[in-house]
Amino acid sequence: MHITAIYAALLGFLLIFLSARVIAGRRAGGISLGTGGDPLFERRVRAQGNFAEYAPFGLMLLLVLETGGTEAWVLHGLGALLLVGRLLHAYVLAMTAEDGFGCVAGMILTLAMLGISAAMSLRLSLMA
Repeated sequence: MHITAIYAALLGFLLIFLSARVIAGRRAGGISLGTGGDPLFERRVRAQGNFAEYAPFGLMLLLVLETGGTEAWVLHGLGALLLVGRLLHAYVLAMTAEDGFGCVAGMILTLAMLGISAAMSLRLSLMA
């Protein structure tokens, strides 16, 4: 479980960063719920929400593979896909005013990790 723990920690730091930006935006704008109609703040909120929707499931699949005996280099490759995908997506969504290559590339990397990990997990379970 030590490989999954590395990626869980790194992604945890990213969640803290994204959450801090949302909290700061809420305080600065006096917004308790929703986004107050501010499109840039909405991007911050969605970056945090999107992260929270995808990262935990990717980590869960990574843990399934790790406990199933998947080789370390494969786990690191999948963990890196998830981490880089989430970083790219979060950066463009939370730190810029426009969607761009980073959002698309981030989602492609994230979905690739999820798809590969899901297929590998299914294979592990069917071979057991």
